[in-house]
Amino acid sequence: MENATRINFPARWSEPLDPNMNVGIVDGLLKVAPFTGMDPESFTPSTPLSGILLNDSRLHELEKGDIIVREGDYGGSAFLIVSGEALVSTKSLPPEVLGRGQKERKGWGKAIAQLWRNSNQVEERDPSKQRKSIQTGASTDLTGLRDNSTGTHVFLHDIPRVIPREHSIALGEGEIFGEISALTRSARSATVVANSKMQVLEIRWQGFREMMLRNKAMGKHIEQNYRESSLQSHLRETEIFRDLSDDTIRKLAERTIFQTFGNYQWSHNFKSTLKKDISQRILKEPLIAEQGDYVDGLILIRNGFARLSRKHGEGHQTIAYLGKGDTFGFREVAHNWSTDQQRPWMLSLRSLGFVDVLKIPVTVLEEFVLPQIAQTKFPPPLPDLNKGVGAENRRLTPRAKSMEPGLMEFLVENRFTNGTQAMMIDMDRCTRCDDCIRACASTHDNNPRFIRHGQIHDHWMIANACMHCLDPVCMIGCPTGAIGRDRESGNVTINDATCIGCTTCANNCPYHNIRMVEINDSKGQPIVDQQTSLPIVKATKCDLCLEQPSGPACQRACPHDALVRIDISSAHDVMDWTRQ
Repeated sequence: MENATRINFPARWSEPLDPNMNVGIVDGLLKVAPFTGMDPESFTPSTPLSGILLNDSRLHELEKGDIIVREGDYGGSAFLIVSGEALVSTKSLPPEVLGRGQKERKGWGKAIAQLWRNSNQVEERDPSKQRKSIQTGASTDLTGLRDNSTGTHVFLHDIPRVIPREHSIALGEGEIFGEISALTRSARSATVVANSKMQVLEIRWQGFREMMLRNKAMGKHIEQNYRESSLQSHLRETEIFRDLSDDTIRKLAERTIFQTFGNYQWSHNFKSTLKKDISQRILKEPLIAEQGDYVDGLILIRNGFARLSRKHGEGHQTIAYLGKGDTFGFREVAHNWSTDQQRPWMLSLRSLGFVDVLKIPVTVLEEFVLPQIAQTKFPPPLPDLNKGVGAENRRLTPRAKSMEPGLMEFLVENRFTNGTQAMMIDMDRCTRCDDCIRACASTHDNNPRFIRHGQIHDHWMIANACMHCLDPVCMIGCPTGAIGRDRESGNVTINDATCIGCTTCANNCPYHNIRMVEINDSKGQPIVDQQTSLPIVKATKCDLCLEQPSGPACQRACPHDALVRIDISSAHDVMDWTRQ
């Protein structure tokens, strides 16, 4: 490749989180908890503790009133309070107080102008930007930074009024927050604000995960922190407990059991199970509760997805899927408490990949919850088994009433329930004109970010386009954090400047929706590694046209309304679309 443009191949720590981090700051951090209790020998030579702090962390100087994280935002960092105090708001704050605004998009003029301003080359990149990230490439997760021109500049002037003490939890030196949403790839559950002059250490989740793996005390600290700060909010948001007193919620939190089923990196096993017979796949899914077993508690889904099924002949029939915020078993618990009949689980609950659940024992519910719930709010009693199971008695869950059973099985078996913005195509309407593909290519470096191909049930296709998953396992293992969620929308995006082409995200994606592409310069010449002369590759995928004023170009361009970006994690959205 004599005419190729040569650059040094990027590596994990080619771009640290903070270029200004230095050995002196790291030495100081190693003298404070929890780092003083970590054994440096337990870390690997390639990822030493000092290296994690140097490359995966950033030390922030904050003033009173600075918003550190906002409820509802997404982020990939955990935070450690080095000095000072922060307040966690236990009540949602108004959007205007939090400084929320619309995501900046291109104006219509720029959107139209790109049709003739776009490069003629496929996957063109500026070689000078491949060794240094643009400012957003290593941007902070913090919402308010007064001395950073790229920050959001949000702070609260009157904290005691906006967040009174009775509606907040104080966090002090040595405490960690934000790690749950960072590690589980979910939205921030609360707003955290500096209540004094502070030093806060931001640790991106790749480095924080390494610390957890090498230090068991860190994992125990996280569970205890969740139990004390976030669990009560989770219980309060559950409809069954909404009218209970604060004291009762506290007692429930103290007695709640944490359980995890499945594998955090479930995508690897999933690809192998797809090759097996459908009747055998369900037997490989970890059982959370089995039909016919003794009812021992109420189960709340904390993260991930679970399959709701019943025995059907020699196999199992899927009737619904449950996600974060859903509950399982309340009907049985309420029936057994209010009648003399003791029923077992009427359905089975299995983990789809990876799921975190909270279990509240029956004895706790009988003591603190059931006596406080009005009879009018109890679910209807379970059907009389002596009458047999007629059509009216099969409806044990309202979510399964209207979806065609074959479609339900199709979505669950392929784990499409994970998708919040899946591309669903009505093949009876689609004329194969490829206008959707051309529209995508015109907005993405002359190379479409999806393939009009995918799994089909009846006349419904789930195309090979990024689904912007509720649990984006593609992010697991990304060494630089180049793939992550957009802070406000939650869309999964790739920062091209910090992508090192390692293929981890593409290999992790269970749906084959990330493609690796070779990049070129403005003359169409390939950009290659200076040392090996191998082509530099980058991960590409659908970004949902985040910057375009009218949203996804593919959906906008379809002349027959055959294509929709749909939240499959919501069964109701799927039913509404498929009924049209």
